[in-house]
Amino acid sequence: MNLPPDYQPEFESIKDRLLEVAQIHSVGTLLKRVVNALMERPHVALAQIWLVDKCDKHDSCPMRSECASQQTCLHLAASAGRVHTEFGKKKSAAEDIIQRIPIGFQTIGEIAASGRQVIVKDTDVVQAAAWLAHLDLIHRRGIHGFNGQPIVFHGQVLGVWAVYTYIPTPEQSPSWLRIFADHVAVALVNARAFEENERLKAQLELENTYLREEVREAKSFGDIVGESGKLRHLMRQVDMVAPTDATVLILGESGVGKELVAREIHRRSQRADRPLIRVNCASIPKDLYESEFFGHARGAFTGALKDRAGRFEAADGGTLFLDEVAEIPLDLQSKFLRVLQEKQYERVGEEKTRSVNVRIIAATNRSLKKEVDEGRFRQDLYYRLNVFPIEVAPLRQRKDDIPLLAARFLKHAAQRLKLRVPRLTRAHVTELQSYDWPGNIRELQNVIERAVILAQSGSLHFDLPVAGHPADVLIPVLSEKLEAEDGQILTEAEIRQRERNNILAALTRTDWKIHGPGGTAELLGIKPTTLISRIKKLGLKRPA
Repeated sequence: MNLPPDYQPEFESIKDRLLEVAQIHSVGTLLKRVVNALMERPHVALAQIWLVDKCDKHDSCPMRSECASQQTCLHLAASAGRVHTEFGKKKSAAEDIIQRIPIGFQTIGEIAASGRQVIVKDTDVVQAAAWLAHLDLIHRRGIHGFNGQPIVFHGQVLGVWAVYTYIPTPEQSPSWLRIFADHVAVALVNARAFEENERLKAQLELENTYLREEVREAKSFGDIVGESGKLRHLMRQVDMVAPTDATVLILGESGVGKELVAREIHRRSQRADRPLIRVNCASIPKDLYESEFFGHARGAFTGALKDRAGRFEAADGGTLFLDEVAEIPLDLQSKFLRVLQEKQYERVGEEKTRSVNVRIIAATNRSLKKEVDEGRFRQDLYYRLNVFPIEVAPLRQRKDDIPLLAARFLKHAAQRLKLRVPRLTRAHVTELQSYDWPGNIRELQNVIERAVILAQSGSLHFDLPVAGHPADVLIPVLSEKLEAEDGQILTEAEIRQRERNNILAALTRTDWKIHGPGGTAELLGIKPTTLISRIKKLGLKRPA
């Protein structure tokens, strides 16, 4: 390459930087490295890089009136320079420069619009430097040259870099600057592709993790089953709202199958080929809420050893199901409102604003209106969620569905437990329909699963509470002197098997909750420590 003698040393010194930037896989690191490399030249006063991106400030942008497209503009992405040191610690380089420049406006914007470099003479440098916050710096610090280069890849302008120098700029831009700009364009495209691949990889890992959880739960619950009028009305509502992107609020008692309704809405939507990510808002510790939903940057807090995408990012393009949405802490509800309204959020410990395209389906067994009235739930968030409410009727109001549900659960339980399928008679169905099912479909499933286990050596029998007795006194602990129903004394091995089946049935009914109200220990009438000891002794393990 034939370069003027004065520029040959500079070109030789920049060659090492070309190889260096080509190996950088982070856009932020790449841009910082470029402006710092430009600042290594003693005659450079300021180096800046803007990238073309979507307009993100809208009403708050001071340059909105100058922005012709209202769609894309130049975002300041990196800046370094000696001129800023004069201001001490008052302002950073980024704060001293206008953050958004409309494409086609002033010198920087014209470079992005035309895709052509701009070389400014000494006498015209003030006009070119209009985006310096303090124009008097140009005179006081002796800035005499401006060189603006478009960052172009395959004919598309990706951004603009600008270099302000202490020396006058020649009529023709030095060849090495144009070469460097072309290499930066290639490196920028590669870094963006690498980051996108890493993002998709992380999202896929998250989807696989969350979907494995969904599959485990789906296996034990089945699809929506029934033919009652209540269920037909519910499915008509699902058919109406599923093809839209409207936010849905599913209401109903615990155990009625709200999650199945959410899955069905997603399955019938235009997002069916994208993930459905479910999160139980009651199961997340308060101090991990932001990280769980929005993700975090490495080093954001103790234990944050690497960047992590949150569930909003994992559900991007798909559906996010917020189960037990009333449990979101009040002081964090504003962050959820923002991402629902603006589709934007930041990871914990990161300033970068991310956009997300997610449909929200929420569910609760509580009255959100009452929660609002009592000050535990934001009214604006309630209105944002309550766009299309769907109420799932309790099982006692749709007893016509019990025969189909019982048959389905009987078959699934036998297959999962690798046991024979017991015969379900008309008398069994009548017995099941005569009970009010305070635990709804989940209780029905647990009762049938326990009946399948206990029917290994006999006929099917449902252990339902007798009228007038508490509904939770269902599973007595078997003693060593337990007598069989036909009057025969059980052997020690039979007693142990009965006890094992009994405890396993209780654990299944409570979803393996050991302690507290509604837990297995309370159901069996024993201490939690005693129950834990028996679980270990019997070798019981929670199903995967």
